[in-house]
Amino acid sequence: MLKRICVVFPCLLLVLTACGGLAFGAPTPTPPPPTATMPPTASPTPLPTATPTPTATPAYPAEGYGPSNFPAGVDPLTGLQVADPNLLQRRPLAIKVSNLPRDIRPQWGLSLSDLVFEYYTEEGTTRFIAVFLGQDASMVGPIRSARFFDIDVVRGYKAVFAFGYAYVAEMNRLLASEFANRLVVEGGNAPMTRYDPSGSDDLVTDTAKLSAYITQKGIPNGQQDLDGMSFKLPAPPGGQPVDHIYVRYSAAIYNRWDYDPTTGKYLRFSDAADDLTGGQNEHYTQLTDRLTNQPLAFDNLVVLYITHQLYSPGIYDILFSGSGQAYAFRDGQAYPVKWQRNDPDVVSLVNPDGTPFPFKPGTTWYEVIGMGSRLQQTAQYWRFTHIMP
Repeated sequence: MLKRICVVFPCLLLVLTACGGLAFGAPTPTPPPPTATMPPTASPTPLPTATPTPTATPAYPAEGYGPSNFPAGVDPLTGLQVADPNLLQRRPLAIKVSNLPRDIRPQWGLSLSDLVFEYYTEEGTTRFIAVFLGQDASMVGPIRSARFFDIDVVRGYKAVFAFGYAYVAEMNRLLASEFANRLVVEGGNAPMTRYDPSGSDDLVTDTAKLSAYITQKGIPNGQQDLDGMSFKLPAPPGGQPVDHIYVRYSAAIYNRWDYDPTTGKYLRFSDAADDLTGGQNEHYTQLTDRLTNQPLAFDNLVVLYITHQLYSPGIYDILFSGSGQAYAFRDGQAYPVKWQRNDPDVVSLVNPDGTPFPFKPGTTWYEVIGMGSRLQQTAQYWRFTHIMP
């Protein structure tokens, strides 16, 4: 695991380069991934397949939904009709989920979330913050500690936030926020339990119980203003075909997303071993959901370029307000877009001319990378390499 490597590795320059945290001089071109990293044409064991996202009944309206005035029963975070409209009458639930060490994978419940943000934390690692609204998950985790970035997500989605504590400076900012009464950590009557299937003592929660807990505490838990996203079923014109998207955060965390034309979803493949070669020896395994036994498969993949500001040694403040460059992937097509959000708003996307960019109805995974990140494009794949700030 890279956290351990970054502490004991004898060559500091190599470690910093592998972690992607610092760059010296002009960036060098990222070498293309070896052929072995491309999706195999066959596998010795069957890989799980994703289930196509159902569209609304009756047929999805040609004009789509959003960015406001969503009809009753339509989830404003997915643009889909939900099976239980009562779920939309509550606050979203944001839950912090671990991504390292690798033996905590596969995680629980991510396939049932509306949105997931992945971002760099420290020492080559990433974590997820998953947002649930239109569906519940009986187990989500392993839950880990918060970072500054989570504050913007919780604020924008007016969410309840379940997490496993935080560093002092980050915890102080959370406690000073306007949503301090919606913070849920382990202890007392909080619906967070320890699950120990293999000696890992993982912290998990149940989203339905988490929402009920907030209501029982007398905290307002009604429907929130989540306007901002636009959805249309047909893919917009002007996209560039691309079926494989790589996102490399460090020698320990690198991802591949494969577009599956059968389901119209992006399938997640995660690092299976550390790679200190800068991308020449990456090994992947498909990521599934331990709760549902389904692959992690999302309808939209969005890469967000956001400034990473060093707060103190090892701690970054990701400045997630205003607007910035992004790339949206849907239906096997890539689109250059801009992200935008004010402090109390959800994330929305706009085209270069300022018109709303339509998400595909369904779920969205956001990859958050630094402003100095590199993009390599070929006919077979796009490859993002995370570089801060």
